[in-house]
Amino acid sequence: MTETPQQLEGLDEFISQTIADWKVPGVAVAVVKDGETIFAKGFGYRDVDKKLPVTPDTIFAIGSASKAFAAASVGLMVDDGKLEWDKPVKSYLPTFKLYEPFATERMSPRDLLCHRSGLPRHDLMWYNSSFKRQEIFDRLEHLEPSRDFRTNFQYQNLMYMTAGYLAGVVDGTSWESIVQKRIFEPLGMTNSNFVVEESQKSPDFALPYEEKDEVVKQIPFRNITEVGPAGSINSSVNQMVEWVLLQLNKGKRGETQVISEGVVKQLHSPQMTIDDPLWSELYQSDYVLYGLGWFIQPLRGHTLIHHGGNIDGFSAFVSFMPDQNTGVIVLTNMDGTFSTQVVAFDIYERLLGLDRSDWHGKFKGFVDKLKAAQKESKAKSDTDRKPDTQPSHSLDSYVGEYEHPGYGVFSITKSGDSLMASYNAIPMTMEHYHYDIFEAVPKEIDTRFKIFFYNDVKGNIDRLAIQLEPNVKAISFTRMPDKSMQDASFLESFIGKYELLPGMVLEVSLRGSDTLIVSVPGQPNAELVPYQGTTFNLKGAPGFSIEFKEAEAVVTQPNGVFVAKKLAE
Repeated sequence: MTETPQQLEGLDEFISQTIADWKVPGVAVAVVKDGETIFAKGFGYRDVDKKLPVTPDTIFAIGSASKAFAAASVGLMVDDGKLEWDKPVKSYLPTFKLYEPFATERMSPRDLLCHRSGLPRHDLMWYNSSFKRQEIFDRLEHLEPSRDFRTNFQYQNLMYMTAGYLAGVVDGTSWESIVQKRIFEPLGMTNSNFVVEESQKSPDFALPYEEKDEVVKQIPFRNITEVGPAGSINSSVNQMVEWVLLQLNKGKRGETQVISEGVVKQLHSPQMTIDDPLWSELYQSDYVLYGLGWFIQPLRGHTLIHHGGNIDGFSAFVSFMPDQNTGVIVLTNMDGTFSTQVVAFDIYERLLGLDRSDWHGKFKGFVDKLKAAQKESKAKSDTDRKPDTQPSHSLDSYVGEYEHPGYGVFSITKSGDSLMASYNAIPMTMEHYHYDIFEAVPKEIDTRFKIFFYNDVKGNIDRLAIQLEPNVKAISFTRMPDKSMQDASFLESFIGKYELLPGMVLEVSLRGSDTLIVSVPGQPNAELVPYQGTTFNLKGAPGFSIEFKEAEAVVTQPNGVFVAKKLAE
């Protein structure tokens, strides 16, 4: 590391004051200039209780700053001739399918990487879920878009997961393998990894923290391996220096061209404008653009290329100014803090020799405005509540498992005189709001959800809807039958012949070990779908059902109800 330049005098004190102002336990900062590291230091603690200090080698989660690595992995496949930026993804992954047919057919690797799929975030579909990467990929077709394809920038983690998955498939390996062998190893990033368990094997890693109700506390690590290309990398500022230098040196490290100059140019070139005024206000810029894995914006008259990262307990900011051959990396162990940008922007102004702005005041004002809006929203959320109403059913009637083909299973249980919910292993308390609407409060997410329950024509609760994604209609989960209704021992008692009318006999048989089939002379066989109790619906025949009772089957049709007596064997 070269001698710290005069422009950075007083920086240590500024960083220390900033992390105190923002209640950040620890931060590591590195600055590169003209191919050299001119500043690399740790401040505060990587472990508050043990008073273990942050160093430039402390490993932090970099969150969505991983997206630049995902984009680079796709670029490497372009370099290898295994992918084309603008050829449909479906050409390489025939099973790729989205909700909207045109997007399915035309989505390209470039589209995946610049947030123009038409999909909103849908983050709660994967957050804390047990789905494997392939399962998440297979469920994409069930996620509703909120905008037309290629018309708007909408930040989207699942498309980045798909981009990394695509790169791994065409390479015959995995996204992790590509990054490890083609990026980490050539750059000497030997301590960087993809899973938090690996970080914890290091002698120097940061614990995650969050501020809640003005108190900073340690929280659990969040492993997001299955959507890894969107944000799973863990690294240190000393390691990330090599990554930023690679960007500034147009894909070259020493004499080795790690990524072609042409691909690096694509990654750093604007692909989409971001027309959300909040982005412009946040970064104090007239415009913000997005390349492939990088944001692009002006800062005090110079082009700044950057990407932040936020994952439970960590915030990161990785950035560089190509025309100044300068880069700044800020890694912290605090959840969702803007102190990373406050430090980075101040450093750039120092190096540019400009009057320093009050970035702390600007970002703090932005955060205060958001908090005020959230508080107002919560205050208004109860204004439409109808007092003195009751649920239309007993609480036991709401208990069960409800399924959405994309989001998976939402469970309702009963604890004492209250209902409880669980989704992706996140428990939620529930209280009655009004009529058949309940309010759920998740343990791990700072929000509240309204759960709407709906009846079928028989008056039974058959589905629930919950606004897990705010930019589309509420996600609808269909009630699943009790698992016992697919047990062979339960189904076998219904096997037999039933006389519906003189000379007309229904025959019920078992296919495999978990499916009843009913056959009627002159009609194709029909599958019986478990409904509840001993009632089954005829698959593909709305309004038709069979309820099995002792020695008889009650057949319900749109034109009436008929009783079929079970014939003796």
